[in-house]
Amino acid sequence: MTDKQSSPTYADQAWQGVTTIVENVQLARDTYRVRLRCPEIAQAVVPGQFVMLRLPGSNDPLLGRPLAVYDVLADKADGAWGIDVVYLVVGQMTGRLAGLAAGSLLEAWGPLGNGFPPLPAEHLILVAGGIGQTPFLMLAEEALGRRRFGNPPRKTPLADRVTFCYGARSKDYLAGVEDFQRAGVDVRLATDDGSAGHHSLVTELIAPAVEQSGPAVRRIVCCGPEAMMEATAAEARRLGVPCQVSLETPMACGIGICFSCVARIRDASGNWDYRRTCVEGPVFDADDVVF
Repeated sequence: MTDKQSSPTYADQAWQGVTTIVENVQLARDTYRVRLRCPEIAQAVVPGQFVMLRLPGSNDPLLGRPLAVYDVLADKADGAWGIDVVYLVVGQMTGRLAGLAAGSLLEAWGPLGNGFPPLPAEHLILVAGGIGQTPFLMLAEEALGRRRFGNPPRKTPLADRVTFCYGARSKDYLAGVEDFQRAGVDVRLATDDGSAGHHSLVTELIAPAVEQSGPAVRRIVCCGPEAMMEATAAEARRLGVPCQVSLETPMACGIGICFSCVARIRDASGNWDYRRTCVEGPVFDADDVVF
């Protein structure tokens, strides 16, 4: 179990307060980006961490919702001052969130979770399904040397190339593709109905991306539906490429108290035990996850 006194992902390292919505815009079908003025989180967050958001002054819904930090906003005068969160409307909380206008308030606490480790990779391959692209923009920008994140800014080995394999039900659900392209990422799409990119599963894009990188040091990171992550982990093992997954386990508190977000994770002996996705994840080595 992680030592509470040494972990930067526990609640005593997070900020909690009320933030102001700067804008809340639709990116794709049922998909929105909310921009929050929150310098405390913006200055501390690293790629792969998340925040908990809750409607202030309301008990309906009672609990906050975990959402990955998509991007950090910064300017020369004030430094990092805000965060972008991209979300899919799937229930009551996100449905109400989509109706909030600029100037509205949200409770937030974070940054939470361990984020992606700064591991070396000459070719970084991002694999996302559904809304799983949300932790990846910052990671891609960091790997390509365009930005640094954290306080103090963490040092990360640079990649020569970043490939983003992104799958969705149809082209209507593809959100943020242009953001990745502007960041210099090689974007490869797959849709279930063939309306954009490869007409099949996004996992079928992994092997071609790996093979095209030749003898380069490669790393795969993955986020999305559990079945897709399990298939990506299996494909990574077949190809001999290390892989990390960012789990989307439902959670209630986000700070390690309620144990509602546990996942089965193997230890060094090969046995597994439950680990809390909110504080000991959400990023785990794919080979350690018992899907």
